[in-house]
Amino acid sequence: MKMLVLNGSPKKKGKVAGLLSAVVEGANATHDIEWIDVYNLSIKPCIGCMKCRPDKPCAQPTDGSYIVAEKIAAADVLVVGTPTYWGNMSAPLKALFDRIVTTLEYIETEKMSLPRPLLKGKRAVIVTASSAPWPLNLLSSSARGAVRSVSVVLKSAGMRIVGTIMLGNTRTMDAIPPRAVRRARSIGRAL
Repeated sequence: MKMLVLNGSPKKKGKVAGLLSAVVEGANATHDIEWIDVYNLSIKPCIGCMKCRPDKPCAQPTDGSYIVAEKIAAADVLVVGTPTYWGNMSAPLKALFDRIVTTLEYIETEKMSLPRPLLKGKRAVIVTASSAPWPLNLLSSSARGAVRSVSVVLKSAGMRIVGTIMLGNTRTMDAIPPRAVRRARSIGRAL
């Protein structure tokens, strides 16, 4: 099975990347894994022209979003990690999702008048990290909001969220707590 990991954090050795690595470690023996650091991609922001609707490609010039859209469509499992910024995902991850809406969302076909999720049946895992301490990281203005914003995107595409990890109080920790690493590996094994 193909697993695509999207690291939406600017820190390649930070807490989000560490938790994503632990998910990968858990799943490593059973998946063909590809890792993409979203901050390394060149992605122009969506301009809201709506030329991609209902099922046409984005009108923007070809950039990193096109490559990732193809990889998401080909993957069986998507693992998305992001730091929490004002209760939301990181800006580059949001820009990516905005640009690949016709890959993620639904289209209306000529044969059907009802929307159809394009990635129905695929599984997803969401990883977030927040500097807010527990239980404040559970507020919608913190890690829970980041999980919700990524979840809305993935569920609208038809994906089933099979695991979430919310790590709080990251500013004061030197390393990821062993319990969080075990949970991430466990989620990876379950994939």
